[in-house]
Amino acid sequence: MSVEKWNELGRIWEEDHGLLDPEQVTKCERADVAEPFRSPVPTRMISNGEYMPVPQTDKQRRVEARIKELVDEASKKLGVSRRQFLSSSGGMAAALVAMNEIFGGFFNVSLTELFEPAAYAQAAPPKNLFVFDDQLHLVRGSRPSPAALRAIAKGPSSAPHVKSNPYNPSGQRDELGNAWSVWNPALVGLPIDPGYAHITQFIKDVYLDSQVTIGLLSNVTASLVQIEGAQSRAPRNSQEAQRGEILTAAQTAAARNFVNEISGSTRMLCHGLLYVGKGNLAYIQEQIDQNKPDSWKGYNISNSAKVDNDPNSLMRQWRHDDAEVAYPTFELIQKNYERLKRRKPGFNNICVHKGLAPGPPDPKRGHPDDMPKAARDWPKLNFITYHSCIQPNFFMADTLEDVKAGKLRGGVPNISWTTEYAQLVQGLPNCYAEIGTTWASSVVTFPTIAAHIMGQLLKFMGEDRIVFGSDSVWYGSPQWQIEALWRFQIPAALREKYRYPELTESAKRKILGLTSARLYGIQAVDAGMYRAVPKDYESRMTKELKTLLEFGQLRGDNLAKMKETYQSLAIEPDHSRYGWMRVRA
Repeated sequence: MSVEKWNELGRIWEEDHGLLDPEQVTKCERADVAEPFRSPVPTRMISNGEYMPVPQTDKQRRVEARIKELVDEASKKLGVSRRQFLSSSGGMAAALVAMNEIFGGFFNVSLTELFEPAAYAQAAPPKNLFVFDDQLHLVRGSRPSPAALRAIAKGPSSAPHVKSNPYNPSGQRDELGNAWSVWNPALVGLPIDPGYAHITQFIKDVYLDSQVTIGLLSNVTASLVQIEGAQSRAPRNSQEAQRGEILTAAQTAAARNFVNEISGSTRMLCHGLLYVGKGNLAYIQEQIDQNKPDSWKGYNISNSAKVDNDPNSLMRQWRHDDAEVAYPTFELIQKNYERLKRRKPGFNNICVHKGLAPGPPDPKRGHPDDMPKAARDWPKLNFITYHSCIQPNFFMADTLEDVKAGKLRGGVPNISWTTEYAQLVQGLPNCYAEIGTTWASSVVTFPTIAAHIMGQLLKFMGEDRIVFGSDSVWYGSPQWQIEALWRFQIPAALREKYRYPELTESAKRKILGLTSARLYGIQAVDAGMYRAVPKDYESRMTKELKTLLEFGQLRGDNLAKMKETYQSLAIEPDHSRYGWMRVRA
């Protein structure tokens, strides 16, 4: 893009104040021009024009001041400019040190890491760490990747494609004082490419840009479908539902087979789609015979239960302990497990999305009170609850207020519905908590909530019953989540007050991979034993695979070309934020 074109875009940006009125505009300036200090971690609210940014909070001011002190001292000692230092690992270490001092000791970081890249690398996840990411997603090639999910992690630079935090419409502030903080700094400034979750970018993000050893490719049961131009409705059967799936069972299995074939080792497993009820039993068996899934993924909240064999009845939501609906499916899976367990040791793993569903405490919306009976009735099945049943939908400002107000359940702060879930299944050894999205949505922006969640899962369920999932590639490469978990620690004050166990290195290794390895019968837990996915993977895709995955059917656009150009320039991060920054009261 020419310099003249960039300048023209800048002029357009200056003229576009979004929804801010003239009086509000006089109190703001462009963040990319006026931001006085570009820390790796934002230290003031940036608005894209959809809402009036609030002035810098006292804690944000203190964090910024402390980062400046650390940066000034370190850059002088190292003989580099402040800008050079801020773009290095030392700059990130300085930001983490300052956050620890102001917000609490959430991250394992030392002052030494400001001066020695080797020290920073030493505190990072070890190169031989075995990581099993048990929740990964990609989208069939004819579908655009979800813009809102990428935007929530990318922050205000998602504009103009996404103009405000899609999961915080009221503009509440997170623990850093922002309505829209960045989760994954690697995404800042990049466009939201509609193909970011297609198979080629997925393989790069997961297998080339992260430490994932084995990934479990998940999928989503369709809750609504549109048939022949009519309004959306619940599907009548699994065949109709396939029209609404972002990835079919057959496509999921094909992607798994391709990655394992080109790498020459088991780098990917895959879910079957858990459509429950008597009317779906034939489809479950069909998946078993044709796709050979490694485990199962379902959604209580989805219209995915066919309760009869009436061809005209619609599928509906379901709950785990429904003997007439869920149990026939569990029985079929258990029967096949006895036959397949040597080849598919994780076939008895029932993974269900629970939570991320604001509303009344209904098990069909993910509330956990259906778990105890189902777990007791089916002791040979493992029930892996995705998202650890968290109720808040990506933004936890209300939960933080409840914690501050001292609202307790069973002696610990009540994290809706996660606390209740952990306490309900405490004595049930076949129940496991998965932390996908729950971890991503809390560790950076609500670290206090992240500490309570991890502390409660450790306290009530134990380190052997927690598993890591990143829900990538919605939020970019999973590496940032892996690194955040490896560095994270529960502050001593919280552990002492609520009797939370320490999040030890041993516990982190179990959560990040060893527990899932046990659940899926993986014997080789040395990451060095696995072959790398070759970098020329795209050229190895056969015509048949591309056709099945509907690859290349999404029309290319300028955003995709811009992203390719940006990546080819290998630009160092400058921590620019784009939007409006409050500079006057």
